[in-house]
Amino acid sequence: MPTTSATLIDGRAPLRPSAASQCVMLPSPPRSLKATVYSRKLARNVAVMATGEATPEAISPEVQELIKPVQEAWEKVEDKYAVSSLILAGVVLLWGSTGLISAIDRLPLIPGVLELVGIGYTGGSFGRKSYMHLQRCYWEQQLIGNI
Repeated sequence: MPTTSATLIDGRAPLRPSAASQCVMLPSPPRSLKATVYSRKLARNVAVMATGEATPEAISPEVQELIKPVQEAWEKVEDKYAVSSLILAGVVLLWGSTGLISAIDRLPLIPGVLELVGIGYTGGSFGRKSYMHLQRCYWEQQLIGNI
């Protein structure tokens, strides 16, 4: 059988005969033999297996001081499933809120408006406190003058 570009794509036969006529695939970039051999050696050197539990001596004393109260508090918890669910919900909520804030920050008009609102609120509270201070000083002078 003669081989044509329609029957062989990247040196392999297509999965379906109709797929070759419907889409065009680019050949994958050639991998150098040296990189392939190096990654195989690297993968072979990384394989390890745990044989036992971690000894307390392997953990620094500062970390042990931080972990011990957390372990004691966790052992006192009666409904561990509910606490774990709340922690997971809090993490998801934090992740979602950071995504929402970054999405709002990318909008062109919203950050400027929020900045103006913050400046206005700060200026208003400063003005109110200054006005109250001036009134207090005025009334103190009035009361001292009447005595």
